Amino acid sequence: MDIATILGLAITVSAVVTSFWMEGGSPGTVLLVAPMILVIGGAFGVAVVGGSFNTALRLPVYLKIAIRGRRFDSVATIDRIVYVAEMSRREGVLKLEKELGPYDEPLFLKAMHLVIDGVGAITLQEILETEIHCITLRHQRGIDFFNRVGGFSPTLGILGTVLALVHTLSSVTEPDRMAASIASAFIATLWGVGMANMVYLPIADKLKMRHEEEVAHLELITEGVLAIQSGETPRVIRRRLQAFLPPSIRDME
Repeated sequence: MDIATILGLAITVSAVVTSFWMEGGSPGTVLLVAPMILVIGGAFGVAVVGGSFNTALRLPVYLKIAIRGRRFDSVATIDRIVYVAEMSRREGVLKLEKELGPYDEPLFLKAMHLVIDGVGAITLQEILETEIHCITLRHQRGIDFFNRVGGFSPTLGILGTVLALVHTLSSVTEPDRMAASIASAFIATLWGVGMANMVYLPIADKLKMRHEEEVAHLELITEGVLAIQSGETPRVIRRRLQAFLPPSIRDME
């Protein structure tokens, strides 16, 4: 569970609700079903038009990634690559298959099997780069979806406000009731702007951060496997891969 995601959302919602309450507002005035349906349902519907239905079906997966994510232990990965490099120099590349475990990173397993099969360095690099590129395309679909929802949400909120104002001005004849009806009409805009800036766009940013972390980890693996194939010494491989670590951790290695 990513505490930053939950804590950040809780702080944002608490700040908005508290300030609204301090100004004398009541939660019941903003929890209106009609504008919520228009803004949330409409924004997702328009986003599906610009994307794909399969992407929309994967929303639970994207939300899980944003909330929980996946931790990448770069130090442990470097240690694993260096260990395999030592085995490669000691026993030869063909003996490496018995050193590969089922719990290794899938890209690392795939790359090492290609090395064992004798795939050339250029071909190996192209295969791994293609793998990372395809992963990027899959991740980008989720990022783009939430960016689209975040972009359409305020517009749908304005549309809801306009529709409510049209209804209010055409049906309300009592001045006392008109003021309250006009105030309620702006609830749709509130929901549109609020959902975009407090939910959709932050989720898109979080998914982008998760993607960058994973790509950096996969690039570390790619660099390490290519170094193993080229026959570099384990010490040189470790020094090369330490460039992927923050300086504070790098100094401890």
